[in-house]
Amino acid sequence: MSAPLRPRPADPPGSAAPGFPATSRVLTVGVVGAGRVGAVLGAALVTAGHRVVAVTGDSGASRARLALLLPEVPRRPAAAVAHAAADLLLIAVPDDALAGVVADLAHRGALRPGQVVAHTSGAHGLTVLGPAAEVGARPLALHPAMTFTGTPDDLARLAGISYGVTAPAELRPLAARLVADLGGVPEWVAESDRPLYHAALAHGANHLVTLVNEATDRLRDAGVARPEKVLAPLLRAALENALRLGDDALTGPVSRGDAGTVQRHLARLAATAPESVPAYLALARRTADRAIAAGRLRPVDAQSLLGVLADTAREVAA
Repeated sequence: MSAPLRPRPADPPGSAAPGFPATSRVLTVGVVGAGRVGAVLGAALVTAGHRVVAVTGDSGASRARLALLLPEVPRRPAAAVAHAAADLLLIAVPDDALAGVVADLAHRGALRPGQVVAHTSGAHGLTVLGPAAEVGARPLALHPAMTFTGTPDDLARLAGISYGVTAPAELRPLAARLVADLGGVPEWVAESDRPLYHAALAHGANHLVTLVNEATDRLRDAGVARPEKVLAPLLRAALENALRLGDDALTGPVSRGDAGTVQRHLARLAATAPESVPAYLALARRTADRAIAAGRLRPVDAQSLLGVLADTAREVAA
């Protein structure tokens, strides 16, 4: 089991990043964005012994999160937070808003040389922090590979998670230190690979939620009163097997080439929930491809199945 978050020990001599004294254990931090991620990471930094001195957050939801997670930290406008963040400014805003926030702070003169400006976006690397770098701030991409609720329960989930980190070489020691302080493990992601890294996480986590809810809805359509009770043990086992065994964990009618079963699935879905048919088709075809590539489904046994999928796809497109 992973260790809980805890105050970090003193840095060994020579381990600090340039600009941060080796004897300093505490960073002065500001957080722009009191969404689910920003509020939780701010609280985690406080737990690790750092000083969060200011945070933005004007919506009712943001104020509620801050009351739970950072009750002693004053709320300020973004420029004031940036000014107060002597060592580290953490920007935790939606992906599409990030560039505008960084450019505005740089334009206002709120950023300074030597200050580390980090964002928590998985989709972006260092390029989006260009305006900050132009004024001498040091850019850092620090994305926690975790889903957040914005409650204190999230703090326990941080222990042992991975962080997708993109950093200049001279900032890697500080990045590694921050991730360690948060109880995590760094995964060094190249700038050019950030979109692929984020696509993989979104495909796995966000689409999983959609898939589980689709299955839940179809079980209700089938008359199952408590679909979550039916799905929970099955999905937990499937996830654990997939993580442990890869494509060898594949089971079910597609991996067996049971074309008749899949055809009946599609016919009933078309009658009951036609909006689910395209997703079923796409996933079934990709499952068949992987089963064939893994040697779990012989191409000759897949022919009828692939024909059913292709015929239905044409019908949907017509």
